[in-house]
Amino acid sequence: MTNTALDERPEGALSIRKATVADAEALSAFAARVFRETFAPDNDPMDMDAYLSEAFAPEKQAAEIADGSGVCLLAEVGETLAGYAFLRIEAADGRDPSVALPVELQRFYVDYAWHGRGVAPALMTACIDTARARGGVTMWLGVWERNPRAIRFYQKHGFVDIGAKEFRLGTDLQTDRVMSRSVALSR
Repeated sequence: MTNTALDERPEGALSIRKATVADAEALSAFAARVFRETFAPDNDPMDMDAYLSEAFAPEKQAAEIADGSGVCLLAEVGETLAGYAFLRIEAADGRDPSVALPVELQRFYVDYAWHGRGVAPALMTACIDTARARGGVTMWLGVWERNPRAIRFYQKHGFVDIGAKEFRLGTDLQTDRVMSRSVALSR
C-alpha cells in the first residue's frame, strides 16, 4: 500500500499493507500483547485474560482478515510489525441511520516502541484512504473513556465525540466514547 521512509530509520522504511490470512498467527500474538500492555494496568487480570483469549485468537484473526466486509492493515518497519488497524466497511454505529457507507475503525494499535515515530499518523492516513477507496463517507470508532492519549490522537486527526457506547472486557462493562469524522473528499 505505502512504502514511505518517514525519517532515516536504521530498521528500514515504514510500509503499510493489507493483511493476508497468512498473517493471522503473528497478528494474533502482536494484537494480544499490545492490548495487554495498553490496558492491563487498569483492568482485572481475569477480565483481561477472558477478553484476550476470545478477541485475539488466531482463528478469529484469520476469519476477520478473510471476511470481505473488513480490511486489516499492517504497519511494518522493515520486517517488524509496528502497528495494525482493522476497519469494518458499511458498519453503522446506530446513531444516524441516514449516514451512507459508514466505516468503523474497530481497532487501531501501535506498539509502544513505535510511539512518536510517525507510524500512527501514517497508519491513520492509510485507514482514511482505505475507507474512501471502499466508498466510505463517515468513519467512526469507540475509544475507552479512560484513554486520553488515544482520544487526543483521534481529535488531532479530525474525529469528534458524538456519544458513548458500552464495551465489555470479560465481566467488566466499560464505557467507550464514540468519535466520528468525514472521510469524503472536500470539493
